[in-house]
Amino acid sequence: MKPIFLIAGKIQREYILPPLGLPSVDKPGGSLLYAAGGLAVWNSQISLAARVGSDYPTAELKELKKRGFDIEGIRIQPHPIDLRSFSAYTDKYEISQTNAVSHFAKRQLQFPKALLGYQMLDQSQLDPKALDPLSPAALDIPKKNRNLAYIHICPLDFTSQSQLVNLFSGSNQTVSLDPAPNYMHPAFWRDLRTVLQGVKIFSPSEEELRALFWGETNDLWEMAKKISAYGPQVIVIKRGSLGQAVYDVAQAKKYEIQAYPARIEDPTGVGDAFCGGFLAGYQKTNDPLQAALYGGVSASLKIEGSGPFHPLEALPGLAEARLHALEQMAREV
Repeated sequence: MKPIFLIAGKIQREYILPPLGLPSVDKPGGSLLYAAGGLAVWNSQISLAARVGSDYPTAELKELKKRGFDIEGIRIQPHPIDLRSFSAYTDKYEISQTNAVSHFAKRQLQFPKALLGYQMLDQSQLDPKALDPLSPAALDIPKKNRNLAYIHICPLDFTSQSQLVNLFSGSNQTVSLDPAPNYMHPAFWRDLRTVLQGVKIFSPSEEELRALFWGETNDLWEMAKKISAYGPQVIVIKRGSLGQAVYDVAQAKKYEIQAYPARIEDPTGVGDAFCGGFLAGYQKTNDPLQAALYGGVSASLKIEGSGPFHPLEALPGLAEARLHALEQMAREV
């Protein structure tokens, strides 16, 4: 089946200690797969773009293909790549991505040999414009997929994101961008404005947006309006347990949507799953409010279990039932 959507992001090998339950050790994850899982709740006609090393398990790529995804844009590099990622959550859902040995010891769990030598890369110390070799490049996108109508770009280095935005600059293309936190600060505002011209849906977290406008304003709606002046027609502010704030520029409407009261098992990838669900909803309804409801459902299904494709294990009809329930939990401001 021909893809309708394209998602560009990262694939990782995840080691997760969730707030409750068993650890998830050396499992496929990363922003690309979580966004794909959230989108596939509603539509699985998705092309994936990412980079993996020569040591990446071919069985995992075959599994993606088996799920119906177009994986031609997942480029296997001619050398091994360390894709490991570690996260541990407290019972209050606070996340730690350092000191993996001590986190396993605290829970009296055997430390995985495959995680020996792991050190988290401090993204805040990197030049946001420096190319990350793990980011998919514009030239990695197969030519047959460069005219797809709906594109989501996950958090990547700024240069890769800007090149991808430029690639998908057709008048009939809808580009959704989730920024990376390391460039969301006032000094980077001028650079960001040039990229926003090619973006229709901008989906920062509340923390990222506040960091960008630090010292200028505390009003989220004022921030959204300033962003909209440079091109985006929809600004979606992800607020974690508080849900989302949505600014519909064309209709000059502001909405607040509560988070669906789901059982929290593993928060990993929830923001990415939301973005995938949002794009599916936008393609289906062309309505920012409705799209946010679709995204909220995808996020609620993801948070109830581990792994990017947990949302696809939901009982038939559950997503639609939650969509109806969330409609009652949205309000215009």
